[in-house]
Amino acid sequence: MVANIEDVADKSFDYIVIGGGTSGLCVAARLSEDPTVSVLVLEAGNANLDDPLLLRPASYGSHFENPAYDWAFKTTPQKYCNGTQFTWNRGKGLGGSSAINFLCWTKPPAAEIDDIERLGNPGWNWKNYETFSHRTETCIYPSEEVIKKHGLRIEDWKNGTEGPLLTSFPAKINAAELDIQQTLINRGLPLAKKPLGGDPLGVFFGTNTVDPKTSTRTYATTAFYLPNVNRPNFTVLVQAPVNRLLTTKDSNGLVIAVGVEFRHNGRDYSVRPNKEVVLCAGGLKSSQILELSGFGNPQLLKSLDIPVVLPLSTIGENVQEHIFTGVTWELREDASFDTLDVLRDPKIAAEHVELHAKGEGLFTMGLCGFAFVPLQMLSKRADDIHKAARDKIEKNAAKYPSGLLEQYRIQLERLERGAPGCEYITFPGFLSQPNPPKPGKKYLTMLVLTNHLFSRGTIHVKSKNPEDDPEFDPHYFEEEIDRDTFVEIVKFAKGLAQTAPFKDLVAQEVNPGPEVTTDEQIADWLKSYMTTTYHTIGSCSMLPKDKGGVVDSKLKVYGTTNVRVADLSVIPLHFAAHPQATAYAIGEQAADIIKGVL
Repeated sequence: MVANIEDVADKSFDYIVIGGGTSGLCVAARLSEDPTVSVLVLEAGNANLDDPLLLRPASYGSHFENPAYDWAFKTTPQKYCNGTQFTWNRGKGLGGSSAINFLCWTKPPAAEIDDIERLGNPGWNWKNYETFSHRTETCIYPSEEVIKKHGLRIEDWKNGTEGPLLTSFPAKINAAELDIQQTLINRGLPLAKKPLGGDPLGVFFGTNTVDPKTSTRTYATTAFYLPNVNRPNFTVLVQAPVNRLLTTKDSNGLVIAVGVEFRHNGRDYSVRPNKEVVLCAGGLKSSQILELSGFGNPQLLKSLDIPVVLPLSTIGENVQEHIFTGVTWELREDASFDTLDVLRDPKIAAEHVELHAKGEGLFTMGLCGFAFVPLQMLSKRADDIHKAARDKIEKNAAKYPSGLLEQYRIQLERLERGAPGCEYITFPGFLSQPNPPKPGKKYLTMLVLTNHLFSRGTIHVKSKNPEDDPEFDPHYFEEEIDRDTFVEIVKFAKGLAQTAPFKDLVAQEVNPGPEVTTDEQIADWLKSYMTTTYHTIGSCSMLPKDKGGVVDSKLKVYGTTNVRVADLSVIPLHFAAHPQATAYAIGEQAADIIKGVL
């Protein structure tokens, strides 16, 4: 179903999309709706079509470190995390990370999408975001019986109804979810007013990217590739990692992409764009391809013997992260519900694989218990932590680049208005470190996430060999507010076991453990055992050029005529949501921009 090298090598296509992931397949499929244009997608991984290991939900993390599905990048040792080197798992293959993610379908606060427009990007606002995310989605609402059984509050929801990507509540919702939700409410957290409508502050049950009829994953491949595979103008080549762009310049000195060089089965080939090249290699790789093509910081490029084509030192800068950890409890022996822990037994796992084929069993379970709240709702230290950050930023204001200072001031505004940058997700099983699970025991984990980080990282090439990963340096905890906020979110989570009704389910805390109590102990645990939430943004930031931009509001790389970036790397300031819906919205909006509709 995918193309052969003979269909692509030395050929010309109107649009060449680099990366067949979440945004890439979306923008490519939308461009190919015009039968008069030709579209090529170059995907570095395999097709992995109809793969049950991808389609089966509740297989959380099972793809990680498997080279068939995961790039498993590594960061540099982190200076402010005791030298810990973190793994950055990312989807390898058609569909990108939408093929191996945890299927969460959440959307940011409207104000935080509007912040992107405030930073100098006309048209990148909540109104357009909602239009484009709805274009991707068809939400399948549950029956009244299911709504009543699980206490789902969805009467005011307005989601997409005509898009190719199905979203729904999972077929099986863990019985403890209502207890956890009530515990959070008993601790003072409100119910969210519009979880998917621009106001997610509070507690809610959310949807997943899953087909409710088959209890299988829906992702970029099922939504944008398979329905359009027979279009004669839509070509996808897999196992085709891109080396670099081939360029020339016009009479005004602007860079023109005249070819794309890629590798396939050990040989280098090239293909020509008639119109444009659209980079959708993701938050970690689009900047690398630009730098390998001679776009970037001249000093860096010259040091690696890469000819300088376009001086643009902002490429690979302004990198921002989401991070998470797990607080895990062993449940009492009389817990009446199953957790995913039983799947560690290969025999039981095989039984549930068979059950899944019937739409039953634990593989139909999903993550749906969420809470997005400000630190003020979790900790009495919130105001002091925020004041310290504000004082530091104002003291050093003259030292920051103007673009970064503008971002920081927006982030400070978010703190003042109580934006929901702290997050919890109920996980029906064991997902934490360092203490391991015991055979035969049931566990529940509260995933603890922080989403409004002030630290800024970098992604830069370290050699001119395209097969060498770039250097990933997120600068975790460089800004103290990130560490101090995370400590307080963990402390609140640890205290949930003292509050009914959850306390009636708990036998003992396993991770970080009851002996880990002080701020210093929790911070030290985090430095070793937190991890990325796989949501990296910013390395090709969409900003005015003088504010640190790599692309303009039309997603075009500054100084080029026909090179755009359309993936999460263009987001200039992070938001409080899992970015899957946003990655699709970027693809949708990019397609309209390229078509000239927007």
